[in-house]
Amino acid sequence: MVRFDDLDLFVRTAACGSFSKAAREANLLPGQVSAAIMRLERDLELRLFARSTRSLRLTDEGERYLPYAREVIELLHSGREVLRRDDAELTGTLLLAAPSDFGRNLLLPWIGEFRRRHPRLEVRLQLSDQVTDVFRDRVDIALRYGQPEDASYVALPLAPDNRRVLVAAPAYLEQCGIPASLDDLQHHSCLLWQLQGRVYDKWVFPIGKARRIVQVKGALVCDDSDVVRRWVLAGEGIAYRSWLDVGTDVRAGRLVVILPDQPGEPAPLNMVCPHRRQFSPAVRQLHALLAERCAALAP
Repeated sequence: MVRFDDLDLFVRTAACGSFSKAAREANLLPGQVSAAIMRLERDLELRLFARSTRSLRLTDEGERYLPYAREVIELLHSGREVLRRDDAELTGTLLLAAPSDFGRNLLLPWIGEFRRRHPRLEVRLQLSDQVTDVFRDRVDIALRYGQPEDASYVALPLAPDNRRVLVAAPAYLEQCGIPASLDDLQHHSCLLWQLQGRVYDKWVFPIGKARRIVQVKGALVCDDSDVVRRWVLAGEGIAYRSWLDVGTDVRAGRLVVILPDQPGEPAPLNMVCPHRRQFSPAVRQLHALLAERCAALAP
């Protein structure tokens, strides 16, 4: 098994170009460094250095192995620093992007609670239903609905079992009637959301292992999901919304779930960031808080 101390001495020796210089930096004897390199070569079954009485250079195998060794050492150092900082007071700036409806009606008070716990941390919140590009946009993390489609970023689950539900206000149902099946939706005013000019008027429902797509129509369309929520609360029609966004209204009696026995489309909520190295103490502690709050809203 490779020893991390040996790996560290390999990286140091490659940078210094000699056992003696690496030994001075590590406060060791040259023979100790040489023994560590030989032990590492034996463990890897590779020749990492070509040695002579006057020179020391990396072999081809050593050149190819060096970047991986550096990455392991950097990760170990980063992990140690993270553990040291976990108990420290959170400072700096956290850039967070979130969907409009979820951000305004649920996330805002949770961010306030998080800030009261960590008063020296600055939080910059961006609310939009546009999909944030965590690689190009100036954000540290983003909250996203849906199954992660890109394996190049890391997704931490917040509400993995969240689903969409059909909802309407009691006043609308009293006036227009309650749909008895998915087919009845075509006879109702449905509140539609659009993104980048595309109107989402085909609602998807799981039927066993298959799925059914229902074409709906409505005279009210908006690219802000919070506006769609306000319309449904005002009795303007039927909406197909994430349970997280409407669960509080359902429990309070402001909205009614339609066809409760019909499963809705999965809508898991995740915290997304480009790389695990960005899991700062602030990100990890915010994730723990949001996961706890989302779990409390589960149906």
